[in-house]
Amino acid sequence: MSYLIYVNGLGPNYKGDNIYEFIFSDVKDDVWDESWESKPSNGNPLPPDIELIRKVGVLKNDEVKLSLIQDSDFFSMIDAIDDIVALAWEQEESEQGKRLVFRFGSTEQEIKDKLYEKDIILEYYKEFEENGNRKTNPRNH
Repeated sequence: MSYLIYVNGLGPNYKGDNIYEFIFSDVKDDVWDESWESKPSNGNPLPPDIELIRKVGVLKNDEVKLSLIQDSDFFSMIDAIDDIVALAWEQEESEQGKRLVFRFGSTEQEIKDKLYEKDIILEYYKEFEENGNRKTNPRNH
């Protein structure tokens, strides 16, 4: 089973699509990065070590804009891990009903189900095989 451990905001692309990486791991209890100690986050937390990553799903959409815990001026990644606040949440400007909220440790299926309610499907990076084994990744060299 894969668990959500980080949402990485890549910003809008040249078309205006907001791009987010949903990073999943097989573990949720032993996931840590030194940059996650920053209180408040203030843009400091980085994605976890690549060895902890099982899958990375990409949300690319011009309608969904998320607030991310790593950009918070009030909360930290520790607060997200302790379920005080979510890793990512849809901004208030959304006019599409219930806002999306993504919590640390949510299963991959829970994330897919939430996105599916808004007709959104994650696309997965091909560098990760279906069984979770990482293929050769140029970022590791």
